[in-house]
Amino acid sequence: MLKKYKIMDYDFPLVIMVMSLTIFGIMAISSANPSYVSKQTAGMVFGVVLMVFISLLDYSVLIKLYIPFYILNVALLGLVLSPLGSSTNGAQRWINLFGITFQPSEAAKILLILFYAQFIMKYKDKVKTISFVMICLALLALPLGLIFKQPDLSTCIMVMMIFSSMIFVAGVNWKLVAVVLSVSIPSVLFVIYNAVQEDSSILKDYQQRRILAWLHPEEYANSEAYQTLNSMMAIGSGQLYGKGYNTNEISSVLNGGFISESQTDFIFTVIGEEFGFIGACIVVILILGIAVECFMVSMRAKDKAGEVIAAGVGGWIGFQGIINMGVATGVLPNTGLPLPFVSAGLTSLLSVYVGIGFVLNVRLQGNKYILGRG
Repeated sequence: MLKKYKIMDYDFPLVIMVMSLTIFGIMAISSANPSYVSKQTAGMVFGVVLMVFISLLDYSVLIKLYIPFYILNVALLGLVLSPLGSSTNGAQRWINLFGITFQPSEAAKILLILFYAQFIMKYKDKVKTISFVMICLALLALPLGLIFKQPDLSTCIMVMMIFSSMIFVAGVNWKLVAVVLSVSIPSVLFVIYNAVQEDSSILKDYQQRRILAWLHPEEYANSEAYQTLNSMMAIGSGQLYGKGYNTNEISSVLNGGFISESQTDFIFTVIGEEFGFIGACIVVILILGIAVECFMVSMRAKDKAGEVIAAGVGGWIGFQGIINMGVATGVLPNTGLPLPFVSAGLTSLLSVYVGIGFVLNVRLQGNKYILGRG
């Protein structure tokens, strides 16, 4: 299954950006919570090995297992809701198998990308039809429903964004895109309108409070908006150059214990406070650079499956990065999504490294295809 490639065809800029961002993340984690550093470092080493190994395989062969991938995905998500699942802060999102705890909803992202890559490739002549898109949505409904039951609305939204990236690149009819936008935009506005009503008919209490805290943070300063307001204060206090790596300043919002989960959901806050505007810009540029490079690889892919894989991974990293940073800066409501390659969490880290491994493989095979055609 391993194929021979030319070393010059390897996408080293993408690898450098990915590893640089991970190292940046490990530095930030060491300030936020040093107890996570050794695990995150081990995750990076294992992730790089996985990435390189997958990049040297043949994705065209692997994605033929798309049906087992789908079944595995549904089975893992189902186990979360079984007695094997473990809960934290009222959410049941993890399972423990053979002494290993991991989050299936993170692995679901790459498994769904691989499934749809082959599914779209197999029926590429029908992509422009509404019936095909409806079938794709029907297949997405089961894993999406299992994620929603955890409950994890933010990951549901993220999976939908990944799916939208893939189906758009696959060549969906522009008329359908217009219809979806004409429905989704008013739907978002309706959800926000419903949240400001005294008794929301479609949102759970915690979801309604998060939206209200985003709209009126001053009224929720000691509850739902507490994290976000402190995060904005910390990022602003970093100014241009930051307070310094692993700073021991008494005025540090992080050192004062005002940011919880700073090693995961609010890791961008640590970067903004300690590395300042410049450090935050470096992270933004790396996230966007990785996403753009994935879409560039998609454009050079040898087939539709390669296009879908690279675009799916690019949409995943780009959208999730923007959402995480938007939450930390108060631009978006609190969602609980990790910052790709930066936040602590082995399942999240390994999943994105696997995704990049497939993108590298698409790039290598795309180069061979272009050279062969030339």
